[in-house]
Amino acid sequence: MIEGKTVCITGGAGFIGTALTRRLADTNRVRILDILRRNALAEAGLDRHPNVELVVGDVRDPEAVARAVSGADYVVHMASIAGVDTVIGNPVLTMEISLEGTINVLRAAHAAGGVARVIDFSTSEVFGSYAFRVREADVTSLGAVGEARWTYAVSKLATEHLAHNYWKQHGLPTVAIRPFNIFGPGQVGEGAIHAFVVRALRGEPITIHNEGDQIRSWCYIDDIVEAIELALERDGAVGETFNIGNPRSTVTIYQLARLIVRLAESPSEITFVPWDFADVELRIPDVKKAERLLGFRAKVDLEDGILRTLAWYREKLGIR
Repeated sequence: MIEGKTVCITGGAGFIGTALTRRLADTNRVRILDILRRNALAEAGLDRHPNVELVVGDVRDPEAVARAVSGADYVVHMASIAGVDTVIGNPVLTMEISLEGTINVLRAAHAAGGVARVIDFSTSEVFGSYAFRVREADVTSLGAVGEARWTYAVSKLATEHLAHNYWKQHGLPTVAIRPFNIFGPGQVGEGAIHAFVVRALRGEPITIHNEGDQIRSWCYIDDIVEAIELALERDGAVGETFNIGNPRSTVTIYQLARLIVRLAESPSEITFVPWDFADVELRIPDVKKAERLLGFRAKVDLEDGILRTLAWYREKLGIR
């Protein structure tokens, strides 16, 4: 485990950044760069932690990025637009934050010198609509030009190339991570499990798109935090891309909704609505590379993770 270091996390006030901060803050200095559009950090009380420094700024601002990265031993670059609906509504902003932000982070880390690792957060979306047991070296899909759904994936794939080329050309030790459907306590913004859990606990209808036959693999928040730590520590991670997910926790969206209703002992009805936008129909990762090079294997299976998530939201919402 990393100790006594300075870790800069861009987008660190989000769901995953907050969980990573919780893991690192007691034994390290954590500097967060975020515009606080979503602020899970404050909800968790971590913005008041003595080892946490908050820099309010935009990754598109080179000076703000340089301030945040200055003196950092490690940089975890998570800042991005999150959520399908938000991406579709803001495709230009989505691409600007991914592309300009990553360029600024890599330039700042290279200029600062002494940065032992830069982790660039990519996305499983780079595999397109149909991704069955996909490996990191498999062909990625850029999606149709003009379809806003894929702007996030296109920009993230570009940042992966950029990060790897900073390693090849400049010797900056970079790693790319492709997360597959992360969930758990403290999630903010969009996300199927987050939305389904809250509605189930309130007894509200749960709405799913079309027939709910889209297939996803779900990865609990503690597991991806462990993967990030391993990617920061293991020398073999440098210059590589890793799928991070849990293929054992694979269900259709309809099955997921039914599972949450059952575990919550909820009266919620499941309703279906048309969804005419492009979607990911199948997404299951091959994680053997992460097992081989990082020693990572997801530990928390879907039902256990949902039970933990339900317990957290019951407490947060005051529902017994």
